[in-house]
Amino acid sequence: MPYYKIDGVTPVVDPSAYIHPTATLIGDVIIQKGCYVGPGACLRGDFGRITMEEESNIQDNCVVHGFAGSHTVISKRGHIGHGAVLHGCVIGEDALVGMNTVVMDGADIGEGSIVAACSFIKTGFTCSPRSMIMGTPGKVVRSVSDDELKWKQTGTREYIELSKRCLTSMVECAPLTSLEPKRPTLQTGSHQPKS
Repeated sequence: MPYYKIDGVTPVVDPSAYIHPTATLIGDVIIQKGCYVGPGACLRGDFGRITMEEESNIQDNCVVHGFAGSHTVISKRGHIGHGAVLHGCVIGEDALVGMNTVVMDGADIGEGSIVAACSFIKTGFTCSPRSMIMGTPGKVVRSVSDDELKWKQTGTREYIELSKRCLTSMVECAPLTSLEPKRPTLQTGSHQPKS
């Protein structure tokens, strides 16, 4: 069971959200409609509050935490890539945080922004909507183009659909011992890396 109450505070998860059984939610965690939380993700609301707004996703092995009194927010359709760490920050609506990125306390990532993979966003960092942020420490390098925002939105829609797929068809199973004839491949989704 991935849910833990602490000091009388229990996580809240909308029934339309998908939380992988290996993810962990502790305390003051609020998951709204249509969200996806991937395998190994840890959302520790044992000091501050964590909110995932509608149709946002947190992928495999992400860590979300904050200091006492903080409120870490992943706004509507926020998209958090594999292995990212969010600590006491706000991720704006329709923003993307790339894989293995760290976003520190008090940072506020503007709506529709993209944070490149492996970036480090310092405490108190803020940016305008649709900022492209890269580096260690992260800096705004330009604006997000319409094409880039559409690419991000396509990826997020696929995670919204993945949440539904997981709720309806993912089940624990034993592995096969050999490859079956005419093995199907999963062709759901068409999202590809942005070049």
